[in-house]
Amino acid sequence: MSSPTRWAGVPLTDRRAERRALLVDAAFRLFGDGGEAALSVRSVSRECGLNTRYFYESFADTDDLLGAVYDRVSAELGDAVEAAMADAGDSLLARTRAGMVAVLGFSSADPRRGRVLFTDARANPVLTARRAATQDLLREGVLTEGWRLHPDTDPVAAMVGAAIFTGAMAEVAQQWLAGHLGDDLDAVVDYALRFVLR
Repeated sequence: MSSPTRWAGVPLTDRRAERRALLVDAAFRLFGDGGEAALSVRSVSRECGLNTRYFYESFADTDDLLGAVYDRVSAELGDAVEAAMADAGDSLLARTRAGMVAVLGFSSADPRRGRVLFTDARANPVLTARRAATQDLLREGVLTEGWRLHPDTDPVAAMVGAAIFTGAMAEVAQQWLAGHLGDDLDAVVDYALRFVLR
């Protein structure tokens, strides 16, 4: 467990932030490798070398911690998608392709990410709620992007398209991570593009 001297001279807010980050990292590793059954206050505290009392300094329970894990991984995915689309320029095709590649590539580069974002997010209530909120944000992002590129689009048509796109991408990610779509990421994205941009 952590020694008292480890935090000597570190301001309280910084100590708490560092301990919180250690707990989130540990929970990501444990949940990503072993699922919900691997996650407990003791296992997470032991994994990062902290006393269990520090757990409750940042989190009410393991559900609260798992929510923080999802939030962190989701934010990292958002950054990856945003950077990929920014590099792609202004073409709708290029930006859509870059976003798809970023989602599937990020989620499969570390299988633990995919587990948190997609695989276990269907069964775990905490992750399901977080995923629903993320889907709403993604749908809003798709709408914003669509209206930016095609300002004259009928609003209802745009909302239907955004809903279909976000739902379909979640399912494609699920199938990709489960290994049902082969191992050629470019081919999967090309097929997906044919459906969403025709």
